[in-house]
Amino acid sequence: MRFVVAAVGRLKTGPERELAEHFRKRAMDAGRQVGIRDVEVIEIRESRAREPERRVLEESIALANATPGDAVSIVLDEHGQSLDSASIARLVRAWRDAGKPVIAFVIGGADGLGQQIKQQASVTLAFGAVTWPHQLVRIMLLEQLYRVVTILAGHPYHRV
Repeated sequence: MRFVVAAVGRLKTGPERELAEHFRKRAMDAGRQVGIRDVEVIEIRESRAREPERRVLEESIALANATPGDAVSIVLDEHGQSLDSASIARLVRAWRDAGKPVIAFVIGGADGLGQQIKQQASVTLAFGAVTWPHQLVRIMLLEQLYRVVTILAGHPYHRV
């Protein structure tokens, strides 16, 4: 199984990119022992359309095209479920054990995601009720992916 993080926007060189890469690499390295062979980040160019609806449409199409067709899809949206790390790990374990080849985590741009991409998702996940910049959401997601693989491996990184 592999994880794909498809996100609108590019992290610029600096501390945010370094932290995202730090957790991506840790998740990938630790994930090997639990059947996660790759953690890939795909950056989608932000739409330059003037109207928010058009931006959402263009970005959602690009995200859908970047997401593998055989992937289980999890979209990040402020109206999604707030799951704890152990619950996310249980979902990943169940999909891994069912032979799902890819879990795609989809992060929209500043204007959000289109309805169709939300409706096709297996899970809609929120990182709480507050609104986060999508750059920070990417970092928090990558940290959670690392945490998930450590939970699956029985590693003490995650403490209840």
